[in-house]
Amino acid sequence: MFIHKEGFVTILITIIFIVVINFLTDRYVSNLWLRNSILLFSLVLLIIVLQFFRNPTRKITACEDCIIAPADGKVVVIEKVVEKEYLNSECTQVSIFMSPFNVHVNRNPVGGIVKYFKYHPGKYLVAWHPKSSELNERTTTVIETKSGHKILFRQIAGALARRICWYIKENQNVKQGEEMGFIKFGSRVDIFLPKNYNISVKLNDKTIGGKTIIANSN
Repeated sequence: MFIHKEGFVTILITIIFIVVINFLTDRYVSNLWLRNSILLFSLVLLIIVLQFFRNPTRKITACEDCIIAPADGKVVVIEKVVEKEYLNSECTQVSIFMSPFNVHVNRNPVGGIVKYFKYHPGKYLVAWHPKSSELNERTTTVIETKSGHKILFRQIAGALARRICWYIKENQNVKQGEEMGFIKFGSRVDIFLPKNYNISVKLNDKTIGGKTIIANSN
C-alpha cells in the first residue's frame, strides 16, 4: 500500500493543522473531556485523509478484447445514449460512482492511442445527478484500440470533488490499466461503449479499477 502523489500536499496541510490545533489545545484547554475529543478528532481526520489517498498495488487484468474498470466504485448507470461530444453515435453508457471511501486512482479501460482529450470546466452537481456528465467539471478521453474501436470515458467531478488530475495527452500510446488520472474527494467515471460490446456488469455491482471486466467485444 502506497500514498498517491496527489495526496502529498493535502496530507502535509492536514498534519500541520493537527499539530497546531493540538498545540493550542494543550496550552489553553483544561477540560479533559474536550482535550480527549480534540485528540480523537485529529486521529480520525488523519486516518480519513490517508485512506482517501491510498494507492494499493494492483495486478492488472490485461485483456485486448475487453474493457476493464477505470475506477473503484459502484455501477450506478447502464443505459443506451447518444454520445454527442466526439463519437456522435449510439453507445452504452456505464457509470461508476466513487464514494469518498473508494480508491480514487483512475486507469485506462483499454490500451491504444489517445485520439482525443479535452478538459471541461463546469459545475459541481452531485455525481449521481443525471446532468453531471454534461454540466460538471470533467475530462473527456477517447482511446482507439488496436482493433480500431474507439472507447470514450469521462472523469467527472462531484459536489465534493474540486480537482481532476490527468496524466495523458492526445496521440500518446497508453497501456490498459495504467494510471491516467485522479479525482479528489469523491466523484464518478463514465464509459461509452460501441454497440459491439457486451456488458459484463449489472447495476449496483462493485468494481475494482484495473481488475473488474466491464464489457467484452463480440
